Amino acid sequence: MSGPLAYLSRKYHFAASHRLHVDALSPERNREVFGKCNNPFGHGHNYIVQVTFAGRVDASTGMVTNLADLDDFAETRLIHAFDHRNLNTLACFRDAVPSTENLCLEVWRIFLEYPHATLKCVRVEETNNNAFEYFGEAPPTLHAA
Repeated sequence: MSGPLAYLSRKYHFAASHRLHVDALSPERNREVFGKCNNPFGHGHNYIVQVTFAGRVDASTGMVTNLADLDDFAETRLIHAFDHRNLNTLACFRDAVPSTENLCLEVWRIFLEYPHATLKCVRVEETNNNAFEYFGEAPPTLHAA
């Protein structure tokens, strides 16, 4: 018999820079849309990523997942890929503005591959004032006839 369902949230930190810019827009429109975040030299953030997983509490370990496994996964797949990097130069943002919303989606794609628990939410804090969350695609809404 499987154990009770529990949720585990874990935080990771990395520093990265980015510039919010769309090549198809004029310089004036980019400044209007993105303000100081369109600085040609970019700007940096100390990001905080929180991932939340659901899983059955293992009767023998008392855990949803082994934190060492999760930390190793995060170090290899998240920290190594993003820490002290310019997000604009990464392949995952080749065709997308490296906004924190898009970073949140990319972090979701990364942790969706973690094999030992079910990803439920990704939260990325960009500043003390800005945080973004993603829960995966919602199922289509059914309309009554």
